[in-house]
Amino acid sequence: MRFKDKVVVITGAASGIGLSSAFRFAEEGAELALIDKDLKNLEKAKSNLKERFNNNVLTFGLDVSDEEPVDQCINDIVKNFGTIDVLFNNAGILDELETPFSQSLSNWHNVMSVNVMGAMLFIKYACKVMVEKRKGAVVNTASVAGVRAGAGTNAYSASKAAVINITQTAACDLGSYGIRVNAICPGLIETGMTKSVFDYAKEKGKENKLGSRCELRRYGKPEEVASVVAFLASDDASYVTGQALPVDGGNTASLNLPGMKF
Repeated sequence: MRFKDKVVVITGAASGIGLSSAFRFAEEGAELALIDKDLKNLEKAKSNLKERFNNNVLTFGLDVSDEEPVDQCINDIVKNFGTIDVLFNNAGILDELETPFSQSLSNWHNVMSVNVMGAMLFIKYACKVMVEKRKGAVVNTASVAGVRAGAGTNAYSASKAAVINITQTAACDLGSYGIRVNAICPGLIETGMTKSVFDYAKEKGKENKLGSRCELRRYGKPEEVASVVAFLASDDASYVTGQALPVDGGNTASLNLPGMKF
């Protein structure tokens, strides 16, 4: 019950890592503010969470890259719960699979707006609340694609590298207020976002290759990432800040050789 009476804000909470994290935080006693554009699945998540844990859960359907709704969302959360203890910036999108010569500016704008500006906006408004009590924890979802090439497409990889840098700069800016900021860098995790990868592998008869590039020789599950998110957000990680922690089965511990990517 590390989060008993704590208020946890999660973006991208309707599915995948965000949803699994919501269940993990609820299991440990948190009150939740869940945010996603997919309001239908968000309300389903809320119903399931309340049925299982009977925790207080608020939901907000919004675009994380739209500043005015983000500001209002934070105000509403504070009005209802009184404070914010943890922010999990998890909302993100993939980009189009493009060559360097066919990539579009609109695609880059879309990816950067959600993946980077969304994280920035929630840090901007949520951390103002944390500053007042001089304590809080932020966890951002980056990716192994932000650490090295070959794990994602161009715009997505660049956006996740930016998230890692935002994590580091925000940790420096906010550390004197007792606010810790860290990032997770998932490898290949089975979520709705990666469904196309899994579908492609099955179609080509290469399902056995999924996760084969990492040292554990398998892909990950959302709940495995959620447990790391909970650790970084908890007082168990009270002296950890400014870090980008790979949750990738050892993928970034070894050399990705050309031709290994299926």
